[in-house]
Amino acid sequence: MVRLHFYVFTSKKIDLGDAQFNVSASGISLLSNFRILKNTSTLPVIKEFLLAVNVRKFRINFIPVLEKSFAFVNAIEVLLTHQNYGLASSDDPPPHVTSKGSNGTYHNLLSEVLQTIHRINVGGKLLDASNETTVLRRNWISDEKNLLPGSSVKPCNPPATGFPFRLDKEDALYYGPKLVYLTCRELNLNDGQGSNVSSWRFAVNKNARHLVRVHFCDFLTEASNINDFSFFVYNSFNQTISPYNNKGIINSGVPFYDDFVVDSDDSGFLNISISPQDLGDSMSKIAYLNGLEIMEFLKEPGLELGSLPVQGTQNKKRSLIINGLISGVAIVFISIMGYFWGRKCWKAKQLEKITVSQSMPSYEDGRTVHASPAINLNLKLKIPFSEILEATQNFNNKFLIGEGGFGKVYKGTLKSDVKVAVKRSDSKHGQGLPEFQTEVLLLSRIRHRNLVSLIGYCNEGSEMILVYEFMAKGALRDHLYSLNENDNSEKSFTQVKLSWSQRLQICIDSAQGLHYLHSGSDGGIIHRDVKSTNILLDENYVAKVADFGLSRSSPLEGDSFSMGVKGSYGYLDPEYLKTLQLTDKSDVYSFGVVLLEVLCARPAIANATRMEEINLAYWGLFWLNKGKIEEIVDPFLLGKINPNSLRKFCEIVEKCLKENGEDRPTMRDVYWDLIYALQLQQTPVQGNPFDDSTKYTLLELEFLPAWCLHSNNFPADQEEVTMSVEVDDTSYSTARKSFS
Repeated sequence: MVRLHFYVFTSKKIDLGDAQFNVSASGISLLSNFRILKNTSTLPVIKEFLLAVNVRKFRINFIPVLEKSFAFVNAIEVLLTHQNYGLASSDDPPPHVTSKGSNGTYHNLLSEVLQTIHRINVGGKLLDASNETTVLRRNWISDEKNLLPGSSVKPCNPPATGFPFRLDKEDALYYGPKLVYLTCRELNLNDGQGSNVSSWRFAVNKNARHLVRVHFCDFLTEASNINDFSFFVYNSFNQTISPYNNKGIINSGVPFYDDFVVDSDDSGFLNISISPQDLGDSMSKIAYLNGLEIMEFLKEPGLELGSLPVQGTQNKKRSLIINGLISGVAIVFISIMGYFWGRKCWKAKQLEKITVSQSMPSYEDGRTVHASPAINLNLKLKIPFSEILEATQNFNNKFLIGEGGFGKVYKGTLKSDVKVAVKRSDSKHGQGLPEFQTEVLLLSRIRHRNLVSLIGYCNEGSEMILVYEFMAKGALRDHLYSLNENDNSEKSFTQVKLSWSQRLQICIDSAQGLHYLHSGSDGGIIHRDVKSTNILLDENYVAKVADFGLSRSSPLEGDSFSMGVKGSYGYLDPEYLKTLQLTDKSDVYSFGVVLLEVLCARPAIANATRMEEINLAYWGLFWLNKGKIEEIVDPFLLGKINPNSLRKFCEIVEKCLKENGEDRPTMRDVYWDLIYALQLQQTPVQGNPFDDSTKYTLLELEFLPAWCLHSNNFPADQEEVTMSVEVDDTSYSTARKSFS
């Protein structure tokens, strides 16, 4: 096992961010055109490989790619594993699996070179090298970010006393530390509740071959019971896990593992699942998983030792080749030194960060945390950190105006006297470089009156800062309802209540901004986090959609694509949660929840004593279906809403919250229907505020052309009238003229 440690820093003589090089070992190419771009990593990058050494002298070569480039390494670990790390021989080959199912068995495992991609402690917390019970000193991270929604599993631990942890094989702990086997996630359906399957998703390289090693240890049941369950890969391959039959284990508490060679597809993800077997009502139904490792096969072999070319060899002084000639004594020396170094120098917080960079590719795109360089950013928008410090008076807390998933937001004033909102990244908030990149790249190429404008950005050193136009009236939510009284992190509710016409106009502005995103010429953009706190109001109450850190481009082909679930509870599209297929109709669902917030003046998720009141979407649909929406309308609005306007608005809400995305309207349709609802509000109507409004059909027909009544069915000959909504900031005035 070889671990290479890289950490970029700049000195007076050299900038390690300029290095670009290849690494090979034992005649095998490990890294090709490897570099760590500047300003993209403040953490060490660790690359781990497993390879068989069949020579007495083991050589590692670091070779600059270009004549003017160089190579570097901060630390090298060379560790002797035990019995080929437990890799199966040709006599007992592991199953070979593809996304379509079984492909026989794989017979060349011992000759492969593997690179560690994931090492997961399922159901447990981060385990750093100090927790490792073997000489390999590996880091294991939690599975929380990989567990898919809808999985009804719970963390499980062995009994506090009297649990026998047995090692039937003396080398068992070379495959996983004890603490990995003493935690798990359990899917037990003896109570008949919950889903019958639990799934995990891992980012991997597309169309690559991987060794998937799954670790098990049964401390949940007695060995005399029937404890078989199913293990799935890509939902197309199923293998029975039978510890007491196939493994020959006679006692509970004995760790074991299974290997699978898995070919990834072109999705960039690898899915695994566990599920109880159907054994009848009288049998125990159980499934569990303790740990998992994923290692990628390195496809391209390097040149033989001694024949490795270096570009620019005419001037050898300008090239750096590090040849590690390590004898058996040196291997022991490095291992011992590395052991003490790891024990004494690595602190827990550093290890958690190192683990992320070593073993946890981004849930979004399968690359390591430090493999997502901030490239192609708009340099014209770059603002020096010194100017931002001056604008915010060194991030003075008196200018703090908010806090979100990316970090804290401060009010500031630039040298040009432009008032701005400054959003400063904070690693504690969960979002980071990918969200920063996404927002800069996206907002630097789009501009609309209903999208918050990006003034500039800063990415000096470890700072990631976004600078926006200042929105004087704050978030829409602050104008609808007071915040939780126990939440002291944000300002209390002091805003003036909005009239119904104002609320409709804000919804129209927001819908127009989202429609602009969805209808872009490059395939469109899905916002992915539409909510009332991401709709901001300027001094004139013009609404603008904000926070594009989670946004993603729509697919160029097909209606949907699969990716990790992102968003905010209460606003997430249930179809997206169920199928993991994200489309622009997911934004439409979230916007439907916002519409209910506007109408009812209550949060999407409320601290309610009754279960049915917690989720606003379900609560709103319940009263809509009963025809008594007035029961939950904001009391401030009672008697102030034109019944026709309310009826139309509720119709929009119902359409947006349809269970199936195909049944929901587009944002263009929502936009036009909201304009219609506003026009209805401005038309005087007699009658009680919440009477049945069907008797006003004639009024509607006189007020608008017939084709406007059902915006999901615009005739082709009217397309020219409605196209202005997709073009520029004059679209709203054009729309009003059309309706007039």
